[in-house]
Amino acid sequence: MKEALALRRQRPLVMEIRDELERMILNGEVEAGERLNENILAEQLGVSRGPVREAARSLEKEGLVTTVANQGVFVRKLSIEDALELYDLRAMMAGYLCALAAERSDATTSAGLRSFVDQMNVAIGTGDEALYFQLNLAFHDSIAAASGAGRAKTLYTSLGKEVQLMRLRVLSGAASLIQSNTEHDLIVAAIESGDTEAARRHGAQHHMNGKARLQATL
Repeated sequence: MKEALALRRQRPLVMEIRDELERMILNGEVEAGERLNENILAEQLGVSRGPVREAARSLEKEGLVTTVANQGVFVRKLSIEDALELYDLRAMMAGYLCALAAERSDATTSAGLRSFVDQMNVAIGTGDEALYFQLNLAFHDSIAAASGAGRAKTLYTSLGKEVQLMRLRVLSGAASLIQSNTEHDLIVAAIESGDTEAARRHGAQHHMNGKARLQATL
């Protein structure tokens, strides 16, 4: 871990620490509700406590951690109500972004998105849920980027990081992954054909289906 960070320190140290803490949280290496121990993290990352503290403050602004007075910083534990609201917000924004992506679609964008769907199918076939999860995130980020809507992309990505605190609970089991990627296929088909309304509909419905899958686990 220390070596990997050292190779990337062309960027400000606090940003490197922030990215590493974010990765640890979103990958479940630090669980929801767990306290971020500055001393241990500083030792693991080979830095002083100051950059870790500053990085944690940055993550609090993104909704991934929360500070409890006289106790420290903890990984945020989303309530069910919070998670369901986030899915609603993401659904609305996804419809907008998918429609814009369809409007601006070109052969390169379509080929890239189709490749993600194919790779996710392979991950399903091999039972590699961790890989599917990562490809799924990259797929949606690619659509947001293809939309050309910078502010909406930033908001969508930010909301997505909060949802990721619970998404592993939603994308688990072959049936769930197959259904999810079937929905991805519909989104890509609409974007490929330039059908903005279909892209809007399928993009929003995909996230609402994710909400339904979460509710089914309660």
